[in-house]
Amino acid sequence: MTADHRLDFPATRRNADAILAVLRGVLPEAGLVLEVGAGSGQHARHFAEAFPGLVWQPTDLDPRHRLSIDAWCTDLANVHRAAALDATADAWPVGAADALLSVNMIHIAPWRACLGLLSGAADLLATGAPLVLYGPFMIGGRHTAESNAQFDASLRHQDPDWGVRDLDTVAAEAEARGFTFEGTHEMPANNLTVVFRRV
Repeated sequence: MTADHRLDFPATRRNADAILAVLRGVLPEAGLVLEVGAGSGQHARHFAEAFPGLVWQPTDLDPRHRLSIDAWCTDLANVHRAAALDATADAWPVGAADALLSVNMIHIAPWRACLGLLSGAADLLATGAPLVLYGPFMIGGRHTAESNAQFDASLRHQDPDWGVRDLDTVAAEAEARGFTFEGTHEMPANNLTVVFRRV
């Protein structure tokens, strides 16, 4: 019997349709979507099925996650095999993309990974291409809900370099790298989907 490497993340299942609703108004009709920090691969499958005209390139630093991504997506022709990607690295395994998506990554990683993600996106994306981030954010230095404050404290207890990021700071860093801030979409459980465009 073949081992089933598919991981099942309940939060991923819960937020998939809400994120998809935003992506329908943001992603191009064709091209390559680079997903940074694709986790279990459940999102990659869900979104790739919804956008048959797009090719999905999932990436993750964790080899267990890459196994799971490939297991979830093995039967989908428009999903490439998962690639290893370290957002802080100078060289990425993809030379260009038509959109970049990162879900629940920048708060469960050092700040330098967020900066690396923004720099990498600036290198890969052409003018007008979207950069889409999802997760909890502070706004103006304040948490948007008590649950997010508690989550932030829990993250920082696990690793002092982790934590819920301030949207104003992320937006300023994105704009410094050639992006314009398009807007936010409120999501379940006090999360946001944030959209930037390459200038």
